[in-house]
Amino acid sequence: ILSQGTFEGCNCFRQRLVLSTLSGKRVKIRNIRSKDDNPGLRDFEASFIRLLDKVTNGTRIEINQTGTVLFYQPGLLYGGSVEHECNVQRSIGYYLEALLMLAPFMKTPLRAVLKGVTNDPTDPSVSVCPFISLSSKRRVLKRGMAPAGGGEVLFTCPVRRSMKPVHLTEPGKIKRIRGTAFSVRVSPQMANRIVDSARSILNKFIPDIYIYTDHMKGASSGKSPGFGLTLVAETVNGTFLGAEVVSTPQGQGDPVLPEDLGRNCAKLLLEEVYRGGCVDSTNQSLSLLYMTLGQQDVSKTLLGPLSPYTVEFLRHIRDFFQIMFKIEQQKPGEDEQKGGEKVLMTCVGAGYSNINKTIK
Repeated sequence: ILSQGTFEGCNCFRQRLVLSTLSGKRVKIRNIRSKDDNPGLRDFEASFIRLLDKVTNGTRIEINQTGTVLFYQPGLLYGGSVEHECNVQRSIGYYLEALLMLAPFMKTPLRAVLKGVTNDPTDPSVSVCPFISLSSKRRVLKRGMAPAGGGEVLFTCPVRRSMKPVHLTEPGKIKRIRGTAFSVRVSPQMANRIVDSARSILNKFIPDIYIYTDHMKGASSGKSPGFGLTLVAETVNGTFLGAEVVSTPQGQGDPVLPEDLGRNCAKLLLEEVYRGGCVDSTNQSLSLLYMTLGQQDVSKTLLGPLSPYTVEFLRHIRDFFQIMFKIEQQKPGEDEQKGGEKVLMTCVGAGYSNINKTIK
């Protein structure tokens, strides 16, 4: 970081713009891939800026000719009905993660229809985006696999006046596992093969497992073939841990067998359970943001080992909201099974209130 509100490079691009929008502080990002053969913003980042422009009112965005410098002056979060064509270089989850952070603080409840790739190997899909208690709803209207997309997701979220303090310190034991094996433009048998291989691993640990199969046909199956599996483990205290694996996009590397994919996904879920905490590694930053924006009271959350993305996010929260977290390493008790190193995150909320929400 150079001066206040000035950043370098394309790393953590979404974090900066989302936190800028919430805090109302303008931001300038310089040297975006300036040494690259193809300098400047990528199409998916430009598409992300357009989405932010659609859900806000009065946002000012300036980009220089080469696309290596971006100036962003946030407007008010407006919400309402939005339709957006997401760039197929990244999945809809890339855009949805940011909307989950912004949606509760809009003026009117958000109803967004996002079109593009619903599942790809890099971004979390719609189904793994967190099960949070904001009564937000996500529905996959059409599934679209990478590289061509053609999927469609409906996301609705009510608005909140303020956030209550969070206390998630007891993850509890896993009581059940649910999942969805999906396949599009390939044999429906693929989904059943995925389910069998995933169960072959998970059945050793817990009896309550149900994995749905979802085979979309015709117009709702998008433009590219593929298959995948999402698994979610629920604990006795109502926290969720998720994992997901998607087949290699058509024409991009070695094809993957459904049996291997099922086993890999089951192992990934077991890895998340091993890491532990009340939130899985993909959703750490979202839970920390809600803690930051909570009322001026103490919030505590127990997390597994922090991911590098989360560490950057904590630095950005310090820059935009001047909120620092107390991070305590937790030692496992005598009776507990060993797992990953847990960290207890504690902070006092910024007392953020939704100034946009209309008072009825």
